[in-house]
Amino acid sequence: MAKKTVADINVKGKKVLMRCDFNVPLDENQNITSDDRIVKALPTIKAVLNGGASLILMSHLGRPKGVPDPVFSLAPVAKRLSELLGKDVIFVDDCIGDDVKQKAATLKPGDVMLLENLRFHKEETIKDKAAKEDAQLREAKDNFAKKLAELVDIYVDDAFGTAHRDNASMYTVPVLMEGKPRVSGFLIEKELKFLGDTVSNPDRPFVAILGGAKVSDKLAVIENLLTKVDSIIIGGAMAYTFFKAQGRQVGDSLCEDDFIDKANELVEQAKEAGKEIVLPVDTVIANEFKTNAENKVVSGDIPSGWQGMDIGPESRKLFAEKIAGAKTIVWNGPMGVFEMEPFDAGTKAIAEAVAKATDNGARSVIGGGDSASAVQQMGLDGKISHISTGGGASLEFLEGKKFKCLEILDEK
Repeated sequence: MAKKTVADINVKGKKVLMRCDFNVPLDENQNITSDDRIVKALPTIKAVLNGGASLILMSHLGRPKGVPDPVFSLAPVAKRLSELLGKDVIFVDDCIGDDVKQKAATLKPGDVMLLENLRFHKEETIKDKAAKEDAQLREAKDNFAKKLAELVDIYVDDAFGTAHRDNASMYTVPVLMEGKPRVSGFLIEKELKFLGDTVSNPDRPFVAILGGAKVSDKLAVIENLLTKVDSIIIGGAMAYTFFKAQGRQVGDSLCEDDFIDKANELVEQAKEAGKEIVLPVDTVIANEFKTNAENKVVSGDIPSGWQGMDIGPESRKLFAEKIAGAKTIVWNGPMGVFEMEPFDAGTKAIAEAVAKATDNGARSVIGGGDSASAVQQMGLDGKISHISTGGGASLEFLEGKKFKCLEILDEK
């Protein structure tokens, strides 16, 4: 998917509309607790401004219910972006309307304007399928998108975190801007390069590490990766469904009984393909789901009244050995309840193993979400080849899904 970027077009004297992912975490006082997503948008923002354009930025934040809600305002983002750019960012308290239109018209080259949260309008999140089936919804979505599209000459998409969604700002706006430049930002370019190249053209051995709560969430990923990887390491609560499929007792652990047969099928599918599914050989179990609950390590059945909370020390060692021999590594999902001590040990061990393998020449990609949080909390993010900015998007990418909002961008 070789898409044009802002580096491939002339933006001088133009007005540029850029979709960012400024869905930053906020505390109860609306203070930004991590500006990582803002910082990662800066290279594209600066390229547009240095190219002599005026820039209108748009994003969502949180899950407002289609109406203005000060809890989800992008005002704190405008303030932080002003500090990072060293210049005032004009902030408007809506994303469409006469005030937005007037302020957009007066922008000069080098000016930056940030629109208020797109999801304050319910039209932003109308699904394309629903719009096709309902003329009223289609008209509402198109009208909303048209008001954004008519502000500018060029569309830039740099929001990989929402690339799997057909939101109005992600899909309908560039559709309506056919004939005008529609390009990606550097962040999307990097995501496509790392995720795309890593999965389609890996150095071998290629090891995938999958964790998290549910097998059902990762079924399509496992099936797709089994055609590409040499080994899949499985941890987290999803491992207990595989345990039960093997006839083991899992106590009170999270287990998806409806997917036991599917777990067996995947193991057989791996064997037939000459691939390896690596499961934990021991488990840290607790009698309560809370920090520092009474816990112990078991290597067989999990007794009733106890639940699996993390991979055990032998599993950490086994997984680390598999990772050490890899040349390509993709990781999505924690190995246990990593937000609770001492059940974060497994995830930390995997993070350290991936960082060490990267130091030794492996290419490593972390698929956003909790895995990325764990690596960042440990200060290991600088030792990973690439950390995706989109948890859900990277997961769907690993499933092999196509993102139509990226497909319609201009080809190189």
